Amino acid sequence: MTDANSSVTVSERAARRIGEILKSEAPGAMLRVSVEGGGCSGFQYKFDIERAKADDDLVIARDGATVLIDAVSVEYMAGSEIDFVDDLIGASFKVHNPKATMSCGCGTSFSL
Repeated sequence: MTDANSSVTVSERAARRIGEILKSEAPGAMLRVSVEGGGCSGFQYKFDIERAKADDDLVIARDGATVLIDAVSVEYMAGSEIDFVDDLIGASFKVHNPKATMSCGCGTSFSL
């Protein structure tokens, strides 16, 4: 598992938006963020609503929002911050990943 210095964090903006999304879901809903192969740069982030957590999930709770990240994805995301941006090209979650050596223009895929 990763150490405290390389843990994944959730920004205040992202926590607020996740909380808004989860309010419309059934009680106990959490946001799962994972890394999958694919996208134009090799890996991509996936966001899903989840109701169950695995024993080895990283659980991040902030401002009423709960984010789950599986142990394998945590290794790819160590040191990252999950943020929410609302700009001219749209509103979306962005992962600021210091391990990514390249990312696509839309920011949804990356390579290491």
